[in-house]
Amino acid sequence: MDLQVWPGTSYPLGATWDGRGTNFALFSENATAVDLCLFDEQDRETRLHLTEKNNFIWHGYVPNIKPGQRYGYRVYGNFMPNSGDRFNANKLLIDPYAKAIAGDIINAEAIYGYPWKTSAEDMGFSELDNAEYMPKCVVIDESFDWEGDELLRIPMYQTVIYEIHARGFTKLHPDIPEKLRGTYAGLAHPAAIAHLKSLGITAVELLPIHQFLANPGHLEEKELKNYWGYDSINYFSPYSGYSSSGICGEQVQEFKEMVKALHKAGIEVILDVVYNHTGEGNHFGPTFSFRGIDNKSYYRLVEEKERYYMDFTGCGNSLNVRHPQVLKLITDSLRYWVQEMHVDGFRFDLASALARELYEVNNLAAFFNIIHQDPILSTVKLIAEPWDIGEGGYQIGNFPLLWSEWNGKYRDTIRNFWRGQESSLSEFASRFTGSSNLYATNGRKPSASINFITAHDGYTLNDLVSYNERYNEANEEDNNDGHDDNRSWNCGEEGETDDAEILTLRSRQRRNFLVTLMLSQGVPMLLGGDEFGRTQLGNNNAYCQDNEISWIDWSLAEKNGELLEFTRQLIAFHHQNPVFQRRNWFQGREIHGSGVRDITWFDAEGEEMTEKQWQQEFIKTIAICLNGEEIDTPSETGQRIIGNTFLLCFNAYHKPIDFLLSEDLQKWEWQVLIDTAESHIIDSGAIYTEEKIIPVTERSIVVLRRL
Repeated sequence: MDLQVWPGTSYPLGATWDGRGTNFALFSENATAVDLCLFDEQDRETRLHLTEKNNFIWHGYVPNIKPGQRYGYRVYGNFMPNSGDRFNANKLLIDPYAKAIAGDIINAEAIYGYPWKTSAEDMGFSELDNAEYMPKCVVIDESFDWEGDELLRIPMYQTVIYEIHARGFTKLHPDIPEKLRGTYAGLAHPAAIAHLKSLGITAVELLPIHQFLANPGHLEEKELKNYWGYDSINYFSPYSGYSSSGICGEQVQEFKEMVKALHKAGIEVILDVVYNHTGEGNHFGPTFSFRGIDNKSYYRLVEEKERYYMDFTGCGNSLNVRHPQVLKLITDSLRYWVQEMHVDGFRFDLASALARELYEVNNLAAFFNIIHQDPILSTVKLIAEPWDIGEGGYQIGNFPLLWSEWNGKYRDTIRNFWRGQESSLSEFASRFTGSSNLYATNGRKPSASINFITAHDGYTLNDLVSYNERYNEANEEDNNDGHDDNRSWNCGEEGETDDAEILTLRSRQRRNFLVTLMLSQGVPMLLGGDEFGRTQLGNNNAYCQDNEISWIDWSLAEKNGELLEFTRQLIAFHHQNPVFQRRNWFQGREIHGSGVRDITWFDAEGEEMTEKQWQQEFIKTIAICLNGEEIDTPSETGQRIIGNTFLLCFNAYHKPIDFLLSEDLQKWEWQVLIDTAESHIIDSGAIYTEEKIIPVTERSIVVLRRL
């Protein structure tokens, strides 16, 4: 190529096409020189030296460079691992601000900055060139016809989240053309959207779709893959492997089409994002981006031992969120996905790691302050996974205003309740009503609690009631990976069974979990496939299983059609009744003079719960009256909200229990709408009044509406 390099500008970072050429800009505080590397259709490389540097940003403008052009960088500087510098210009590097990346990294000795095969140490300097093994960044045309699409901005308290994998959700879908299965276009297909609409969910939460390290060496040796994608190598480009066309750069357009299609169906898109670490691993890891661009700036290094990385994530490294450029990288990325890709919100993996300014977690860290004042990011859905693996990393309830959190205490408490584990009813009551003890003290609402029973990490709902032990042999780690503390119960026999009694109990337990989830205060999150009994055969850590273990088996939608229909009707029931979507906390008193408090708790005898009963761990029955006439907040247009009043009878005991109406409630008629002993929503069942006994089957829930 015979190319000129003009000075260009230091802003914006990345590759920006303006219709005549492309401006390139790369941050590196400690580099001594930077080459822009352009690749033609025959993969021949042309290196252009960037001589302009402004505020540690190396930049240049190249006329006539158009969308589709592939590129990377070579960055020069010291290779002194003990001092934290790991520059090696033999390594082609991925632009941290690239908007598209073509292909995956190929494992080879050349992708390491040191002689990987010949040295047990990472101190040696590798002379091998890695360009043939590296994916290339792609210049893109960012224009797109959104046809008036905007963020849906569904209120958090009205949200129902559905967690899925962008590939696994459609990979086996029979009604989606084979070419589109497992892609962004597959998720946008009418057949996929029809299922989401029929469920009644309002948001899909996608496991990581940022470009990630798909084939790390330790998994490739086992013929496994990084299926979940929690090893990001770029925070702006949608993963190229989920593109249906395979054409360089077209994944961006395809992702936008997916978002637009979901928005037209009234469904928001939430991304699971991994800003706490990258796929480059620890000091023995490969060099393909941040490490080679400016290791000391991008990563948290051990003080006075800068060869090594601080690791709050268990993945080898932690991004240096104390550095202004790293903070800028993260917030620029977030704004890009909102403004350019129309994403509605984010779930932050191991979010506590982002709050570590020194070693301790600080919820007033710069990252959260920046988010709070940002006019774009402060208005979208922000969900924290409120822990990391470092000391003091379990920070549930400690995130600031604007943030919701995955409520791990909700998951553990509800699992314990339904498996019959001894624990106090006060804990159950707290989780069922939105965990005010976690979120109310700093001004947050019940919607701060993202309630879930199952998620991608752990058992599916079917496996939760089918296995006492994990079965992760397929991961080839001698079944030593995954959680030990699953709080599961197999209902009497491990794994698959033909025992009709056990199968009946498992079905009832699935319904118990679903009803509890959908009727609790807070935001319910359903794991994709749980609505029709998806199984991973007891694998509770399927991160490396890009196969039938992880993919959703759509034949189950017909096989377990009753469970699917039950779930659909249950979610509709949740949406139709505002008492299950309260914006504010229960107050335990009358507000509008209905004669009944907004929430009342009873034992099976119809007497109000005593303090002693709240603390007795063996009690497994409770009735809850939720008063739809005592909702204290008006609608967004100022109108009083009046909903139905319900009595919920929970029996986690192993024997049937007869519930009695309290004296205050006997003056009304109560009709059964849901009984988890039945495989369907009853809608208009038996009517109870006065002293008539309400029978509740062992391990089941009965929901009654006041007539």
